[in-house]
Amino acid sequence: MWPDKRICQMFNIEHPIILAPMAGPGGAELATGVAQGGGLASLPCAMLSIARIRKDVSIIRHHSNKAINLNFFTHAPQPHDNAGEAKWKTRLTPYYEELGLDPDKPVDAVNRAPFDEQTCSLVEELGPEVVSFHFGLPNEHLMQRVKDAGCKVIASATTVEEARNLQSRGCDAIIAQGVEAGGHRGMFLTDNVASQSGTMALLPQVVDSVEVPVIAAGGISDERGIVAAFALGAAAVQIGTAYLFCPEANVPPLHRAALNNARDDNTTLTNVFSGRPARSIFNRVIREVGPISADTPPFPTAGAALAPLKAVAEAQGSSDFSSLWSGQAASLAREMPAAELTEKLARKAQELLRKLAG
Repeated sequence: MWPDKRICQMFNIEHPIILAPMAGPGGAELATGVAQGGGLASLPCAMLSIARIRKDVSIIRHHSNKAINLNFFTHAPQPHDNAGEAKWKTRLTPYYEELGLDPDKPVDAVNRAPFDEQTCSLVEELGPEVVSFHFGLPNEHLMQRVKDAGCKVIASATTVEEARNLQSRGCDAIIAQGVEAGGHRGMFLTDNVASQSGTMALLPQVVDSVEVPVIAAGGISDERGIVAAFALGAAAVQIGTAYLFCPEANVPPLHRAALNNARDDNTTLTNVFSGRPARSIFNRVIREVGPISADTPPFPTAGAALAPLKAVAEAQGSSDFSSLWSGQAASLAREMPAAELTEKLARKAQELLRKLAG
């Protein structure tokens, strides 16, 4: 009883529910559970090696014959900025000294590789049904190769202008990412965090501005959010935070504890963990250094200097320096296996749709 079946038909899935590709928490086990529950399995690939992507896809394919979505970042790598990174390290030096760390010791680089020739060749080899992008789209050559491989392409838009841009460049569907969403904003034509819209405002304006199906993302954790998204013109929903509560999600204990105590008013957009705006639960470093700091070096290098602080603090049972990604509706989520959650969300949403239809 879905009011719009375009996404289900396009991706050959039972329910118009897409697992948000969450780098870190997301993996083969979580994706498999969502696929078995009738939704679209998503594998976040930005932090994975070629070998690991190939292995995880093999695991998902072994347990499910349903569609797979491989997700990649498309940020433009920035020139190495020694001065900027030194400035950031200086800003964090008091924390290094507090935790007994040497601020002059070199830190490991952060691995957040953008989509390139090598990963495009892997897509051609693996043949996922869907490929999704964050921070815009790859260049025209790579985009055409993905399309020629038979993959449907989707990407995140945080403004109407971004949605129109994605449609003009060949996206088969567009994710309207409201400001409520956890994790990184998909912003690529603007860097103005203050002007970002909520899902309820953004979604219908995107629907009215493009011809391709629109997927709602941000603040959707239960059947009410799903039904509201369809009422505003969505053809599907993308859900992330609710799936962080699943046992299959790779969420460390400190992050799980923070999620279990999440409220409507204790998350914020911050750039201190990576250099790009992302929604996290408040903690010490966000309060004292951010939420938005002019001292952070370009994405993704900000995380390198924080890594030693995070490691020591977590060993002491503290999440003071950890990225605690969460959307604004975490308190609506409940812990259960991913397949069960997907089926329950679909069933409850359909029941509510029937009730509202009279």
